[in-house]
Amino acid sequence: MRIIIIGCGKVGLSLAEQLNEEHHDLVIIDSSAESLQEVPENIDAMKIVGNGSSIQTLLEAGVDEADILIAVTESDELNLLCGLIAKKAGNCHTIARVRNPVYSKEIEFIKERLGVSMVINPELTAATEIARLLRFPSAINIDTFAKGRVELLKFKVRPEFGLNDVPVSKLQERFKSNILVAAVERGEEVHIPNGDFILKDEDSISIIASPRNAAEFFRIIGLKTNQIRNCMVIGGGKIAYYLAKQLIDMRIDVKIIEKDKKRCEELSELLPEALIVNGDGTNKKLLLEEGLKNAEGIVTLTNLDEENILLTLFAKDQSKAKLVTKVNKIAFDDIIDRLDIGSVIYPKYLTADYILQYVRAMRNSIGSNVETLYQILDGQAEALEFAIRERSQVTGVPLMDLPTKDNLLLGCIHRKGKIIIPRGHDTIEVGDTVIVVTTQKGLHDIQDILKK
Repeated sequence: MRIIIIGCGKVGLSLAEQLNEEHHDLVIIDSSAESLQEVPENIDAMKIVGNGSSIQTLLEAGVDEADILIAVTESDELNLLCGLIAKKAGNCHTIARVRNPVYSKEIEFIKERLGVSMVINPELTAATEIARLLRFPSAINIDTFAKGRVELLKFKVRPEFGLNDVPVSKLQERFKSNILVAAVERGEEVHIPNGDFILKDEDSISIIASPRNAAEFFRIIGLKTNQIRNCMVIGGGKIAYYLAKQLIDMRIDVKIIEKDKKRCEELSELLPEALIVNGDGTNKKLLLEEGLKNAEGIVTLTNLDEENILLTLFAKDQSKAKLVTKVNKIAFDDIIDRLDIGSVIYPKYLTADYILQYVRAMRNSIGSNVETLYQILDGQAEALEFAIRERSQVTGVPLMDLPTKDNLLLGCIHRKGKIIIPRGHDTIEVGDTVIVVTTQKGLHDIQDILKK
């Protein structure tokens, strides 16, 4: 497909890298020649210096033949204008990044009246992810499928859990829990395990289960499953605002520490039920005075990655709280993983996942679309949800008889409200949604799970 990306920032570059891997015909537009020079040489894309809302620039980019236009500049209004003009000039699908909280209640109006196909708000998306983690603090990461009925939860194996040297096939028998081990990270290796795979202490395990079954499994092995009762948020930006709103709705006490006095006044008006503290979140004395040691959740959301990481390390040393750290740059993600600082949120990854999900669903030509897509295991694997809308080579065949690709696991079947953790005799049927976990990138259709 021909895809135009307007805006060459962190999200734009991340999208370009992933869409290039899937062999799309790419055009990247940015008003800064310097930004375009930072596009890696391995990305095969036409680069245009110009204003993405200019009809002349869009025509030069081939908007009249484009399938999708994605506007991810720093300006919400420019992104919406780019989408509007592209819709009129080329009748392509349009995706706009819109971050201002003012527009958050107007998304449906924007989509209906302006014709924007998809509106993505990275800060709201990140806040929702963090709120989910605070609801289930034992998990390092949680991704949801089947409209929340199925979850992919990642946690680290500790000696006290009793999972060391246990084969994956024996988990259900030993712990009487209907879960499926979807992936295991051991050091720098990533495994999509079969039943013979032996678990070890310090593995990071991703399991697929319903929220209820996951909670039951965590309870049995001795992991805390109750949501936190209070949360300290360091940094009062857009993510902090969206997060506080969701936590207040969950009846969690919220305290936000923000050093900009004007922003504190704004937050006090917007969030009357939260406690807003005007102070420097990097001041250790202030954090301790504000109850860091007694906090059940601590979220670091300053504008500096290094600051967030150091604050989280300090909080880990001083408290037993659930820790969540926001990181924008991902150049040192391998080092961050080794720090063992709990849950790390990468807003640009989340944004790219949602956009890729839309692109893949569009690209698919026969009815089994990608409903949900997550990059997991630090981008080394994907978890996808396919909607089965018509009969094909994969339907009606026992799973043990399907010649599926290597390093690929059928993790769950959702059928008429029922969650099935599949075994060899189960089949995929029309009307199901199916969750697949794989290190094979770029699956677009359920039939792509089969060996050629």
